[in-house]
Amino acid sequence: MFTGIIEELGTIVAIDRSEASARLTVRGPLALTGTKHGDSISVSGVCLTVVGQTEDTFTADVMAQTLTMSALDDLAVGSRVNLERAAQLGDRLGGHIVQGHIDGTGEVLAVTPGEAWRIVRISLPASLAPLVTDKGSITVDGVSLTVSDVSTADAPDQWFEVSLIPETLEATTLGSRTIGNRVNLETDILARHVERLLAFTGTAERSNA
Repeated sequence: MFTGIIEELGTIVAIDRSEASARLTVRGPLALTGTKHGDSISVSGVCLTVVGQTEDTFTADVMAQTLTMSALDDLAVGSRVNLERAAQLGDRLGGHIVQGHIDGTGEVLAVTPGEAWRIVRISLPASLAPLVTDKGSITVDGVSLTVSDVSTADAPDQWFEVSLIPETLEATTLGSRTIGNRVNLETDILARHVERLLAFTGTAERSNA
């Protein structure tokens, strides 16, 4: 479990690809503090398990399904990634409850600079659109953000916007995202549970009819 508050910008130092998986080696000395074999680290929003480590790097395996569902397949040696260690019981929850289980990816559609903020518009897969609401929470590349605007339900192409403060732009990879970049999306876990409950409520009503 994570909070979406990024602890460190890491760097991909090696990628070993096979037909059905990839092994990533990431430099992130802060993320390794107190970390041991088998622990979880969020890499740009994807929960990965540490299978090897040195003083300043860790290695994690990424399965085919994760590569398909996320933007990790776009990474190359030298790519920057957002890192967060799993939350400890008793920590302050600075962001929101983040599982590190990616729902899909979006594409940066527009970047609008301002005096102190930068507004980023991101495409939203139709299947995820009902789970995203104005002023609600969403995780983009592992960063806990508040939705500042969202497309209407009848819009042919769904999107949402986030307003990024200077700290977020500097401390995460979102400051370097440009139009056309893919980003990892994780919707709010509460919204996912509500959607599932409503699906079963409809089934129960039909069964009792």
